[in-house]
Amino acid sequence: MLKIAYDPIYAHPLPEGHRFPMLKYELIPGQLLYEGVIGRNNLFSPGLLEENIITRTHDENYWHQLRDLTLSPKEQRRTGFPLSAQLVEREIRIAKGTIDGCRYAFDDGVAFNVAGGTHHAGSNWGEGFCLLNDQAIAANYLLDNKLATSILIIDLDVHQGNGTAEIFENESRVFTFSMHGANNFPYRKEQSDLDIPLQDGVSDDEFLDILKTTLPRLIEQRNPDFIFYLSGVDILATDKLGKLALSKEACKARDQFVFEQCIKYDMPVQVSMGGGYSPQIKDIVEAHCNTFKAAIDLYF
Repeated sequence: MLKIAYDPIYAHPLPEGHRFPMLKYELIPGQLLYEGVIGRNNLFSPGLLEENIITRTHDENYWHQLRDLTLSPKEQRRTGFPLSAQLVEREIRIAKGTIDGCRYAFDDGVAFNVAGGTHHAGSNWGEGFCLLNDQAIAANYLLDNKLATSILIIDLDVHQGNGTAEIFENESRVFTFSMHGANNFPYRKEQSDLDIPLQDGVSDDEFLDILKTTLPRLIEQRNPDFIFYLSGVDILATDKLGKLALSKEACKARDQFVFEQCIKYDMPVQVSMGGGYSPQIKDIVEAHCNTFKAAIDLYF
């Protein structure tokens, strides 16, 4: 059975001007339930995460500043959010949902987190709506508990996974692959194990050709025993921040191809949703829902 991490706190209410990025976290499971794609039993609400698991990935002083709500105004502006206890709890639950999803993925092949993909959070900073790096925390959890020895992180959000790259820059057991807009945020890039920067206006065929050439070879070379997939939909032509030119059909084809490769090579995969900033919320929700549908069609 497909298991999906979701909690109402994912749609954490924010002051006016900050709410739009959060709307999709409530609408995605609602749409999937409305269409009958999933049932309530597919959803699970993650608990809280122990501090020692967080500080395995994030600097202890940074974590204490988050926990104690003492980030400076400048550091808060970098995150894009006004800091609050509820927002920190939200990030903790998202990270726990990704860890729990890994365990479900070992059983079912794939598992989802409605939120997550917080790849701009580095070891000692938050940035771009990301405070804690959920997939990095989960990857370290798998390594520490000997649930995996070789991990591949596939980041196909339009923005480089700079935080993830920094966290694992000296960790040979985790391979970071980011395919992203060259001229997009973050403007100071970190170095992933494999970066493929894309020029503005990349089309469906060009994007998919690069992915189909790269990913199978990468999986064969690395032979991971677990995969994390960050499936941002800010690659869409409609995205106001993305600068690429992909259709919803190509976005779904991207997801299908990633899942097909995971199935072909028998690799469990945990999926976090990442970014999406099209002006029409329905475009964001439809594209994200297509990722769930692609997995259900292939796995269940």
